[in-house]
Amino acid sequence: MIRICRIFVVTALLVCSCYAGERQRTIVHNEPALYPDIARELGLHGSVKLKIWIKPDGTVRRIEYLGGHPLLAESALKAVKNWTYEPANEETNTVVEIKF
Repeated sequence: MIRICRIFVVTALLVCSCYAGERQRTIVHNEPALYPDIARELGLHGSVKLKIWIKPDGTVRRIEYLGGHPLLAESALKAVKNWTYEPANEETNTVVEIKF
């Protein structure tokens, strides 16, 4: 299980695609999205696309599910909710894709 968590951390860091509305903000802390047991049992892989609104202090204010497999969405939403970004002068938004 620890090995799987490490794989998801590396995957989140390397594969997460961020497209900022105004400018890209650097992720300071990100939690990996855990691969759901049901998805593992079904052999399900894929990605979840989310739009994130980031407050000036770098915390996530809002997350909108844009697409991807519903069985993977909850895990992605839970992880991204706890991410933090570098501070900025104003709120920004970005779109991320979490791959499982």
